[in-house]
Amino acid sequence: MTAESTVPSPGGQARDLGFSSVSIMPPRGPGAGFRFPARRPPARPASPVPLLTADLVAGLVGTLAFSGAQGRPLLVALLVAASMLLRPHPPRQVAGVLDELPAVCARIAVAWLLVAAAVASYDADRALPATTLLVGFLLQSVTACAGRGTVRRRQRLARLTRPRAALVIGPAATAQRVAAAVLRHPGCGVRPVGVVTEQPDGGEGLPVLTTGEEVERALIQNGVREVLTVHPSVRSRQGPLLRALAESGCTVWEIDAESPSYEMREQLAGFSCRRLVVGSRRRGSAGKRALDVAVSGALLLLVSPLLLVCAVALRLSGGPGVVFRQERIGKDGKPFTLLKFRTHRPVDAHEAATRWSVANEHQMPWLCRFLRRTSLDELLQLWNVLWGDMSLVGPRPERPYFVAKFSQTYPGYAARHRMRTGITGLAQINGLRGDTSIEDRCRFDNAYIDNWSLWQDICILLRTAAALVRPTGS
Repeated sequence: MTAESTVPSPGGQARDLGFSSVSIMPPRGPGAGFRFPARRPPARPASPVPLLTADLVAGLVGTLAFSGAQGRPLLVALLVAASMLLRPHPPRQVAGVLDELPAVCARIAVAWLLVAAAVASYDADRALPATTLLVGFLLQSVTACAGRGTVRRRQRLARLTRPRAALVIGPAATAQRVAAAVLRHPGCGVRPVGVVTEQPDGGEGLPVLTTGEEVERALIQNGVREVLTVHPSVRSRQGPLLRALAESGCTVWEIDAESPSYEMREQLAGFSCRRLVVGSRRRGSAGKRALDVAVSGALLLLVSPLLLVCAVALRLSGGPGVVFRQERIGKDGKPFTLLKFRTHRPVDAHEAATRWSVANEHQMPWLCRFLRRTSLDELLQLWNVLWGDMSLVGPRPERPYFVAKFSQTYPGYAARHRMRTGITGLAQINGLRGDTSIEDRCRFDNAYIDNWSLWQDICILLRTAAALVRPTGS
């Protein structure tokens, strides 16, 4: 079955999402993406030291409620430690101290109750009286609110006097509307300076940027630090642009501009928003690579006898050419050579590059069918993992022919390449292997990347190992 005859998955045609991709620079190969020469360190978040100092001072003031006999250093240290460990962690922006007053007071009350319980359990005769608890709670609460109020006031003033420049990406009308709303609320600390879109609507508003040179100029001249995406399709259709902006030091936010606000920790001018992690490196990526090296290295040592048996059996049954090498597209659109045990022989190089699947061809020798059904033909990809071409868990790599074809047909397919490809993944453990829906695979792969964690990788590996007990082939 050739690629041209493959049955398309549901929704196989490209959808019109309201605006087309911004032409920034000519791409250098599939998924190569854009590169801005201006490289800056990412914007530093607000320092936690002022709030930490305010809470520490409040804890020390609260200890004044202890009498001379109670004010032992150990008891003071216990109260301060409990107060600091129970510090509230509010959202990114807080309007004022009144917004966090319940959380601050509740945690201070818990800290005092913990100290009282510890003292009473150690020596019931020295239990803290209710008066001490009440006075200490009031002293610490008032001091904490006063200190935090001072810090919040200075933060609001800093946002008003030194707002962060931002670019708004999305359909022109929606982007201009969101930009105008943000400009009407300077307390947000964000100042839009331009709209990135390809089809300006001719209306009034911020300057419209349609080329890479204009985006780069705005990035440098305005010191852009924030990027606001205002349409659901921006993540998939503008992925290379968002990654380039993130790597240049910008923070990328996705704003829900069309529907009513839903409960979220982050808000901007009344719009619900969330931060997108679209850079080339993620927190925990070193741990993922360490897991890949450790597990792939151990598995290669463990299954080396099995690999030898498979290689000898294939050599005896099918002649020379035991290892099948094929070009696949990996992270950031970079090609690499994938290794597998040979289970079929393509007629020529064109067939090898464009044939979709041979899993159901009954003329395949029984040994090759067995290797494919048990996924033993995939074991050589552990070498790809050890070398760094692949990961144990990630989107499955595909050939350049299909990457180009699917990227044009399915929104978000190209975004799968922002993470290293893998032997197994979230799509595979949900039954999306072989000749299954590309649209569904794309959705599961991007969901995996968006919510990646090291523990999720471990869970997928365990579920993959469990699935090998009931193999279905690839």
